[in-house]
Amino acid sequence: MRRLIVNADDFGLTPGVNRAICEAHTAGIVTSSTLMASASAFDHAVQLARSTPSFDVGCHIVLVDGVPVSNASEISTLLDGGRNGEFDRSPGSFAARAMRGRLNPEQVEREAVAQISKLQTAGIPVTHIDTHKHLHVLPQILLPLLRAAKACGIGAIRNPFGRVAFSLIAGRPKLWKRWGQVTALNALAGRFCRAVEAEEMITPDGSLGIAATGELDERLLRFVLENVPEGTWELVTHPGYNDADLARIRTRLRHSRETELRLLTSAEARESLARDGVELISYRNLLGEKTPP
Repeated sequence: MRRLIVNADDFGLTPGVNRAICEAHTAGIVTSSTLMASASAFDHAVQLARSTPSFDVGCHIVLVDGVPVSNASEISTLLDGGRNGEFDRSPGSFAARAMRGRLNPEQVEREAVAQISKLQTAGIPVTHIDTHKHLHVLPQILLPLLRAAKACGIGAIRNPFGRVAFSLIAGRPKLWKRWGQVTALNALAGRFCRAVEAEEMITPDGSLGIAATGELDERLLRFVLENVPEGTWELVTHPGYNDADLARIRTRLRHSRETELRLLTSAEARESLARDGVELISYRNLLGEKTPP
């Protein structure tokens, strides 16, 4: 059995990203999305989500390159002291501080609860969580996030680890560094799964497409869809419109968002899944299979 959740990250980033994500769901293969609680187009995303009941929405927890929901005085160790109450822009700097024990785990949990609760208060039945820049690969971040999810009644989390065949990016030198990083981080996968199981939460078997972020094209998507492993996996995507609103946002993903929208709404994508017997599911389906205690 091979099943695939197709998640669109960055819901709420801009109105154009929001529209593209909903189009990729209604006219394409996207089955879920994760919403950024403090993004500028949050209210617009909530409106679209509430008018599309078939769409699963989780919380895209932001701890870098953004602004918090909590009062700055309550999460001081998470902030960049020189940038007016904003998070650090660099995932590498954030990770270094996490590994050195300079981030208060209670503050991580507090901010995660605040972000999830903002979605729930807006009427979004949050199905799952993940993190901006996949920061929950770090055990120092994962454990407080799991506690936050349970406190908010959330039962599922993205598994950010997965198989990354080098043949996927062999002809693309720009992706070699990212492939190496993703492969190295897979050493933490076992610890991740044990922590999730200990909290009695559920997660897919892993994620696909992370190493190809920003470079996804027809060949790469075809390779991914034709090589979905046995089990339940998540394809991480970033569709959007490269419009004036996006031009004002600090992001390396610009032209690639429109490319991904086109790919995710193509007949070829759906036909490939059907031809290879891969079933599209959502986090809601996954949660529905959880055996009650």
